[in-house]
This record gives sequence, structure tokens and C-alpha cells, in this order.
Amino acid sequence: MQEFFMDYGLWLLIALLVIIGIVFLLSGRSKPAEPPAPVDVRPVAAPVAAPAVAPVEPVAATPVEPVAVAPEPVMAPPAPQPIPTSPAVAAPVDGADDLLRLKGVGPKLSSLLTELGVTRYAQIAGWSEADIAAIDARLGNFKGRPVRDQWVDQAKYLAAGDIAGFEAKYGKI
Repeated sequence: MQEFFMDYGLWLLIALLVIIGIVFLLSGRSKPAEPPAPVDVRPVAAPVAAPAVAPVEPVAATPVEPVAVAPEPVMAPPAPQPIPTSPAVAAPVDGADDLLRLKGVGPKLSSLLTELGVTRYAQIAGWSEADIAAIDARLGNFKGRPVRDQWVDQAKYLAAGDIAGFEAKYGKI
């Protein structure tokens, strides 16, 4: 008998565990049946006849003349407007600053700003609250970044050439 358990003991143990698992799954998972909904046993009243309505005489229709409507001209969508900037801070023609130096501005955001006409730190440093709102509305997925990342303050340091002040406040460039 000892030889039998030595040879088949592991298989018997596995079979026993499988049987216990199946019994557990089949027995304890059924929910008790809900009692049937109460049945309304009141007597049904006889149907009530609808009141009689006097017939209405038809009214003669008068013909209506069609009115000619002139078609409205189709207008092309307006061209994108450049981003408003303060009059004192206009975009210089000589070249663009590296907007990637601003913390929170990556390659996609930099190219989006360039498309919107923002190329210089001086432009960003001169933004008013209205300018920030106008830019923010056009940033799409990057909405809220100018205020959250403090672009105006960062741009003031970089436009003035104060790299030490920038790095002291915002970290290494």
C-alpha cells in the first residue's frame, strides 16, 4: 500500500484539489431565487366610451405665392491672424530666439509657437493678461502652459540676458 501512495500520491493530491475546486465553484455561487412579483388581482372595469365630437367643416385653402430668396455668398474661412503682442514689443526681423531654453517648452510647442508668430523672448516677456489668454486659446493640448510654467517671467530673464538669474530661479538651461 505504501508503494501505491509513493507512485500515485502526487496525482491523487492534484485530483483531490481539482475536485474540491469544482465543488466549490458549483455549489456556493448560486443566488437565492427572488420571490415572484405581486400580481394585481383587482377587477378590471368596463371600458368607457369616448364622448361624441361634432364634425368640423373643412376650410378652403388659399394659394400662397413662393418668395424668391437670393442665395447668400459663400465666404472663405478667415486666414489665421498673428498673435497679438503689445505695441512696444514687436517681433524683430533679424532672427529668432531658441524657445527651447524656456522650461516647459519642447520641440512641438516651440514649432507651434513659431507658427503662431512667437519667435523672440522679448515678445513673450511683453505679454499682457489678454495676450496670454489669446495665446492660450490657440495652444490646443498645451493649454494652460504659459501661466503654469511662468513663460513671461522666464522670458524676461532670457530677453535681458540674465542667464545667472534665470538659472538661480529655474535651474540649469
